[in-house]
Amino acid sequence: MITIVDEALEHFSAREALLDLGFGEDRYLKTCERLRAGRIPVFAYVALDEAGKLAGTVRLWSVQDEGGQSSLLLGPLAVASEFRGRGVGDRLMRHALNQASTHGHGSVVLVGDPAYYERFGFSSGKLARVILPGPVDHLRFLGVELLPGQLAEMNGVLKASGDFQVNASGTADPSRGVEPSPAEQVIFHQEKCGSKA
Repeated sequence: MITIVDEALEHFSAREALLDLGFGEDRYLKTCERLRAGRIPVFAYVALDEAGKLAGTVRLWSVQDEGGQSSLLLGPLAVASEFRGRGVGDRLMRHALNQASTHGHGSVVLVGDPAYYERFGFSSGKLARVILPGPVDHLRFLGVELLPGQLAEMNGVLKASGDFQVNASGTADPSRGVEPSPAEQVIFHQEKCGSKA
């Protein structure tokens, strides 16, 4: 049985290993990484099997167009090879989109295979006026509206938005493109949630 849960610190190593296997070490050179580097995801979920082994991962990040219109950038989505063909990716996608909708987000964009993502409502048709900050196959730049008209209003080059990762002193560090350490994530959690524990 597969369970989808919020990503936690103990999933970090397994998630990174899965992404390295699935996308290679050059994954940090991808255009979408420019929108993720140095930021905290808005949503991050993992799929776990009965033994707690990581079966898959998906994250969503805050982005906005030149006029400040917001959207979520989905990715990367990855499923471990031994769990492929069992609906793990579908469940992660549906969970992520449901949570985005439940929390009032109006749209989600991604770069991916249209043949896979069309089943979730994604298409390239509503992104004609939206540009990513780097090279991308425009046929793979896809979006889905969670609220009517949200993508139609977007225009120009997308840029990163949302919370920065923090450094050891607890201050925002927009230059970082690496995962914060556990100590740094605790600092961020305390600042974000008001917890001192």
